[in-house]
Amino acid sequence: MSAPSSRLLFDEPGPRARRRIRVATTLSVLAGIVLVALALRQFADNGQMAADRWRPYGTWPMWRYLLEGLWSTLQAAAVSIAIAAAAGVVLALGRVSPSRWLRIPPAAYVEIVRTIPALLLVYIVLFALPRYGVDLPLFWKLVVPLSVSNAAAFAEIFRAGIRSVERGQLEAGLALGLTRGRAMRTVVLPQAARRVLPSLVSQSAGLLKDTSLGYVVSYAELLYSGKVLANFNHLLIQTYLVIALIYLVINASLAKLARTLEARQRNRPSRAARTAVAAAVPTAATDAGNS
Repeated sequence: MSAPSSRLLFDEPGPRARRRIRVATTLSVLAGIVLVALALRQFADNGQMAADRWRPYGTWPMWRYLLEGLWSTLQAAAVSIAIAAAAGVVLALGRVSPSRWLRIPPAAYVEIVRTIPALLLVYIVLFALPRYGVDLPLFWKLVVPLSVSNAAAFAEIFRAGIRSVERGQLEAGLALGLTRGRAMRTVVLPQAARRVLPSLVSQSAGLLKDTSLGYVVSYAELLYSGKVLANFNHLLIQTYLVIALIYLVINASLAKLARTLEARQRNRPSRAARTAVAAAVPTAATDAGNS
């Protein structure tokens, strides 16, 4: 099978589009630098850049407390990503099903949930559910609404990946004797997941930032820990600047990972189709022998 010409989920930008992107990126970076410089100057004029106000953040107890909040953030993000991604796969498979009755519920879920802010879902879990006897532990009061909200986004990403796989791949799996469901799981879905991996990483970075909603439920994630710390040491500006730097480092690393995966995927020869179909051959042969 030949490598697909439409391997990406979007058209490659032309020379003019790339120039516009470079100009827009350069202007955005310069504007950001100017804003940061103005903010630092304002802080310095008000004494917020004095060394004695930053000295506590050179001590281990301060960083240990913030790292504990970061660990709680990463735990909530990891569990939310796992649940949302698994639910997203199921919803995406439902949305591409040939059966209308299997397509309607996932489509309704995605269209409805995408219009609801994650903060509103947090409030529903926090205030509405306990009135009906559903009082979740603190950790799940954050994880459940984040998972529900992001499952719709993951579903759309996986659906786009499935649609990007050539129909011939599914037909090849069916020709090997696989059922439609097994062909989707063993041939189409692995290729789709590889194609949308950069988008999955980007969505995961957004979910990581959404864990800051934990302050609403008093979950001790990074931002809530910073709030408690600022109330204790009265270093509000310094505390939140340090927390912003931590978020910046983590999300910049995830963005770099997404760009690396995208570049590697774009430059790597397409072997996914041949590998997926070849992997399905022994399964089909085994099923045929058993029958």
